[in-house]
Amino acid sequence: MKYRDEYRTADAARGYANAIARITTRPWTLMEVCGGQTNAIMRFGIDQLLPKEISLIHGPGCPVCVTPIDYIDKALDIAGTPGVILCTFGDMLRVPGTKSDLAAARAGGADVRVVYSPLEALAVARDHPGNEVVFFAVGFETTAPANAMTVYQADREGLVNFSVLVSQVLVPPAICALLDRPGNRIHGFLAAGHVCTITGYAEYEPIARQHRVPIVVTGFEPLDILEGVYRCIHQLERGESIVENQYSRAVRRPGNQLAQQVMESVFQIVPRHWRGMGEITASGLGVSPAYQTFDAEARFGAVISQDESQGECTSGAVLRGETRPDQCPAFGTRCTPEHPLGVTMVSEEGACAAYYRYRRQVRRPVE
Repeated sequence: MKYRDEYRTADAARGYANAIARITTRPWTLMEVCGGQTNAIMRFGIDQLLPKEISLIHGPGCPVCVTPIDYIDKALDIAGTPGVILCTFGDMLRVPGTKSDLAAARAGGADVRVVYSPLEALAVARDHPGNEVVFFAVGFETTAPANAMTVYQADREGLVNFSVLVSQVLVPPAICALLDRPGNRIHGFLAAGHVCTITGYAEYEPIARQHRVPIVVTGFEPLDILEGVYRCIHQLERGESIVENQYSRAVRRPGNQLAQQVMESVFQIVPRHWRGMGEITASGLGVSPAYQTFDAEARFGAVISQDESQGECTSGAVLRGETRPDQCPAFGTRCTPEHPLGVTMVSEEGACAAYYRYRRQVRRPVE
């Protein structure tokens, strides 16, 4: 298969692993900021191919995991309003709010529907003019253009019964927040290739210069990730800190400018609360004044921020890269995908779920 099998060959993977080992002279810690990359690392045993001096940590790379508890509670509040149909992606149903989740609300009679595209939510609004239809829009820069286009289309059609509850987040401010945290131990980043297909990578260049960290835009197949690690280590060993683009088959420095335009016309940059990380300045997108009539917070009341209490769950520290999932005392015993204590075990892109799914199988190095 073109663009997959050629990035999974075992000989090439061993070649990269050997090359990384040859240039590594001291301990380095790299973070990937993408749940898809975390899953690939665990699935293909990439972490086990690397020399012991290199540590991979996983960061806030799962869009479902970083959605704050206050937005889950607001979605539950909206879903419980008579006459409302709440549409969202399937991963959001089991994400815990303060007291419940959307799956339980649906079981209790709320009209909560799973969609595979925000445009499906728009179709629900057309088909049910007597109901208020709300789409719960979450994710990074990858989902923002489609969500923005849905609002744009709703405006063009004059749909008065459609709105969006927006919890969109932006990756570069989160990287800066991680680097500014006391005790930060991150030496380099593998930036998410799919995010950069939209945004490009010019915004990462001042971050690399200011914080003196290499950032390599990286794809999702085993050889992509190994090459991204190699480029990061090569820079670190040479004392360099620039942005490189490993994923050049999909990413260009300016990104997708049409997608950026629709995002900028419908959304505006706002401060955003991240689960496990608190509020980060200018790290989110909210509905712009020009499209405020489609803002669910304007129709149903604003989201109220609240402190998070995670009990014995360590998912906040996992999202900050301060611990690994398998270092949690509850991992795999009191916390499993069937009975999760926290969101990183709920979502398929969550680091805890990836560790659980692949650590319990016979290790399968690169095919």
